[in-house]
Amino acid sequence: MSELFDAVDALVASRSPLPSAEERKRLRTAHGLTLDEVAAALQVRRATVSGWESTKKPTEPRGPEREAYARLLRQLAELYPAREEPAAPVPTTFTGGPAPQEAGTLSTGQAPEAAAMTAHENTQTPAPAPAPVAAAPAATPRPARTTRPSSTPRRPGARKAAPAGTPAGGTDPRFENGPLAVVDVEDGQVLAYCTGGLVLDVPAKSIPALVDWTLREAKLGQPKLSGPGKDADPLLVLTQAALERYGLPATLTEEERLAGRLREGHKVIKQLIRAEWKLTKRGFGPWARIYRPAQGSERACVQLCIPSWHALDTRHWGEAGQLPPAELARVLGVYASRVMTPRGSTAVTGLELMTALHPATRASEPDADGKRHSEHNPGSLGKDPVDCAPCEAPDGHPLLKDLPRFHVRGPAEKLFEEAYDWARPMTDAECTLRHLVGIDVNMAFAAGANGLPVGLGAPTHVTNPAFDPKLPGSWLVDLSHVDLSKVKVGKEWVDLDGSLLPGPFTPKGDRPEGPAWYATPTVAYAVELGYEVRPVEAWVRRENGRYLDGWYNRLRDAYLATMADLGVDANLAPADFLAAMDGYKERDPELAIVVSAIKATVKGGLGKLRERPRGEGWRPGEPWRALSRPTWRPDIRAAVISRTRINLHRKIVKHAAFTGQYPVAILSDCVVYTANGPSPLDFLPYRDGKPLPGGFKLGINPGLVKHEGTQTVLWGEEVRERFNAPELNLARYIKDGTVTDVDNGE
Repeated sequence: MSELFDAVDALVASRSPLPSAEERKRLRTAHGLTLDEVAAALQVRRATVSGWESTKKPTEPRGPEREAYARLLRQLAELYPAREEPAAPVPTTFTGGPAPQEAGTLSTGQAPEAAAMTAHENTQTPAPAPAPVAAAPAATPRPARTTRPSSTPRRPGARKAAPAGTPAGGTDPRFENGPLAVVDVEDGQVLAYCTGGLVLDVPAKSIPALVDWTLREAKLGQPKLSGPGKDADPLLVLTQAALERYGLPATLTEEERLAGRLREGHKVIKQLIRAEWKLTKRGFGPWARIYRPAQGSERACVQLCIPSWHALDTRHWGEAGQLPPAELARVLGVYASRVMTPRGSTAVTGLELMTALHPATRASEPDADGKRHSEHNPGSLGKDPVDCAPCEAPDGHPLLKDLPRFHVRGPAEKLFEEAYDWARPMTDAECTLRHLVGIDVNMAFAAGANGLPVGLGAPTHVTNPAFDPKLPGSWLVDLSHVDLSKVKVGKEWVDLDGSLLPGPFTPKGDRPEGPAWYATPTVAYAVELGYEVRPVEAWVRRENGRYLDGWYNRLRDAYLATMADLGVDANLAPADFLAAMDGYKERDPELAIVVSAIKATVKGGLGKLRERPRGEGWRPGEPWRALSRPTWRPDIRAAVISRTRINLHRKIVKHAAFTGQYPVAILSDCVVYTANGPSPLDFLPYRDGKPLPGGFKLGINPGLVKHEGTQTVLWGEEVRERFNAPELNLARYIKDGTVTDVDNGE
């Protein structure tokens, strides 16, 4: 009989009631428990507990784990009961400052909830690396989003509960309301949604008045990222309702969109001129900057972001422009606190971050009269642009104006360091395997920038130089003698099947046919493989430094912190990491937008180092606007791409030498292998949980790899046959298997 009772008890326990996923997470975080601690107590994997708390598709515990989990949650619920909502807002006493409902008063209602998460604040220090972040107080979970938040009662001096992951205002009293605000109109009242859930009443009735209010009373902005730098200007994001309120169009005309700005005679621009405000050369566009000339060290500048004018590119910001004001403030606020206040597109912000961490000038030591002067800041690119080397100049550059009009420069005239776009037909043995598995390098180009010496000044031309792997520059050298069938791996020579490997020196993986220009990391890799190099000439930069280290550190920390908020930690075991990455974007779609923006900041910032002409009536041989920037540095871009490609090839060679497996396709930072199983663990050589030294390693850190996608070998052969393209780059389509057209390499 006792056995029957035990069976009945187990059956009842297997159906123990559990609260919602949001409540599960609230109770755990309220008690300060980590996922690892709960997993250890219940004897399950960390990813399993994370799945139980997933707000999109929560999994349900079964068997004895369910009974134990339910018991844990019941005990926590007794300690931390859910807060009840008051029937009406409770008035508070207003002290200090203007009277209620006047300029600068705080406007808020009792928020329904806010999930307990770590809210990261940007505590700035002179060091380039990001400062520690502060934790937000625990609160209750928030309900499902609506397309627009309902109007809420406003109480001067009160704070709304912040959504999960929202950074609070800064510790600097000048910027206590955070770096930015989303301006919206509700029931005729203009409101500014700040980070941390704060809402301000906005009394301004025009754009000039809005700029004045922002600078005088809003207390928006962000402290500088480095000692000699400048504080970030406040950012206002205008919703369509705010645009209508202030007399601006909801969308630009086709002519204005192509010009990237509002027409010059618009009434709002006239209002700004009358109020003695100025616009930058790019005019009143999606990212407008409104300023007055600085008086001493005091800046008077406000930046506007207008999502309905396509300020937030959907390729990088997803649906951020369609979010309600409070949630858009959260997304941009997290990005601002971890990267910097956006200065434009993610590409523009990536470039501005370099300058913010290494300003061109600094204050000198006091002179004999006790005065300080502006002087060059060591380690920066300076305040004046420098010419690139002729081989580094893109087509149409003024340095090439004397070339014949239709002259096509070959490898011996032009530095061509680009990411991989390589593929080969599968061997008979590979066709007997079942799956094509793609792995992708996390933040590959950021990892390529880490610790990389780059030139800080102008290049020096030398002939017949001795190659120096520590000297940044461009080298004309013949690498056609490097044979991949016999190379050094570490200190030992190994034999490989060179026909199955991409060449490391060209984006298409071709073997060089003679002298060509290469960046320093490419030539250094030829030496590493065991071959002698004899450059014919070079353009070297003797003034150099690790200019991108602080930039890398800040973007790395931003990426890791946001991925940790999404349940993907840096110290997960391989299987747990793959499980945590599965559907991570669905756990918090808003933070997933931040991840996308951070990655776009890396690639876009590096791309801006060699920005090409953008219309403006430019003709080949004439200078274009970007050339006037000290940060127009195609040599730095080439060095980062070179190192990124070499880092990937080094791992491929290590993997081939150890396993005998070769890639079938590579696109930028994605590599495709054949395997008998659908997981990266089916071909990556892990032993006792440890990866191959120097090879591919699963993980979220920059330079480590994640699962990109899996398709069948039959799929790969079918699409290649369908397009009659035996070398179709399958890495381009491995993620979802959709092939829309023949691969043209674009």
